[in-house]
Amino acid sequence: MHNVLSLILGGGRGTRLYPLTLHRSKPAVPIAGKYRLIDVPISNCINSQINRVYVLTQFMSASLHRHISNTYKFDAFANGFVEILAAQQTDEAADWYQGTADAVRQNIPFFRDDRPEMILVLSGDQLYRMDYRELLRTHRESRADVTIAVLPVRREQTPGFGLVQLNEHGRVTGFIEKPKKAEHLEPFVTPAEWLRSRGMTSSERPYLASMGIYLFNAPALLDLLYQPPLAADFGREIFPRSIRTHHVQAHLFDGYWEDLGTIKAYHEASLGLAKDPPTFDFYSPGGFMFTRMRFLPASRISAARLEQCLVSDGCIIEAGAKIERSIIGLRSRIGRDVSIKESVIIGADRYESEAAKEDGSTVPLGIGAGSVIERAIVDKDCRIGSNVRIVNREGVQEADHHQPDYVIRDGIVVIAKATTIPDGTTI
Repeated sequence: MHNVLSLILGGGRGTRLYPLTLHRSKPAVPIAGKYRLIDVPISNCINSQINRVYVLTQFMSASLHRHISNTYKFDAFANGFVEILAAQQTDEAADWYQGTADAVRQNIPFFRDDRPEMILVLSGDQLYRMDYRELLRTHRESRADVTIAVLPVRREQTPGFGLVQLNEHGRVTGFIEKPKKAEHLEPFVTPAEWLRSRGMTSSERPYLASMGIYLFNAPALLDLLYQPPLAADFGREIFPRSIRTHHVQAHLFDGYWEDLGTIKAYHEASLGLAKDPPTFDFYSPGGFMFTRMRFLPASRISAARLEQCLVSDGCIIEAGAKIERSIIGLRSRIGRDVSIKESVIIGADRYESEAAKEDGSTVPLGIGAGSVIERAIVDKDCRIGSNVRIVNREGVQEADHHQPDYVIRDGIVVIAKATTIPDGTTI
């Protein structure tokens, strides 16, 4: 694994996650109360003994850079690193990244001196646990130039993925990006015998979708990136043409995996973390997730009722609060008799001084007494007053609103970072 270099793609503007991406990049979005999305692929790399990692970003990367620099510090004698490569103007390129392949191509000069044998390309907005050593084993045993991690999906899921077609040896013979027509799907049905031979007994997921996880031999990657005409994207351009010139192999993965690129996906995945048992556990003997050490006190909970919840460090939950199927993030303050249901409270970056709390000119940080929050996401440092109701009372599915600053996506209310909602407000 010391010959593998990992590149984590930070993604574009993250418009589908707005307003969580209003002040931060997608990989910096908090998850599970105390982590960031970027912690997932970095932790998978560390658990797989890959300790050379670059994170490629171009939008709102300040908080991501701060998190990485404060979290991932390797032994000075181990030659390991996690570094940010932000988009910049150079003599070779003066434009923003035009796609996933273009992002990698623009940064080749910065990691050419690392002389990797193989390059692992990952996404920064997915939730999963994978041992990349298994991916490497498939890559080496098949003597592939490129190996794509694939996930079985149902027919209704196919429009959101790139699909692969395989021969009996698992070699990719066809690739289509996000098919929209039924006639395009028929050639991509995976033979049931092939799936059964790999431990899958269900026929409900006959299509194999690319997970956005790719392992390249370094020479093959350079060849594909600089092959004219220059390609901007791996899925739309490079893979469909690479199967004619290179050995592209599939690596089957059938564990938990979620793309958290939309508000609905982020909300559903977050609530799944609070289930009993959870849909995904951040601690596992197979490898746990790392994040920044914050040295916060244990959370203090008074006479409150909590059911299927994750409560992070440094929280104060006062008497009479009732919290169901929700995530309570770092330094959250939940007032008396607050009701929270199926919601994500991301928390706060700081504690407020006693003097500020006593100042009646502003709403204190946290959730005020008697407030009700249902099917919502409350971003960091929000000030929710007393007796506020965030319940989407009219059942709106899509909306944008300012003063206070919030949006509604798929019926989920998302309160933007550092928003103040006065006492008695109903949303």
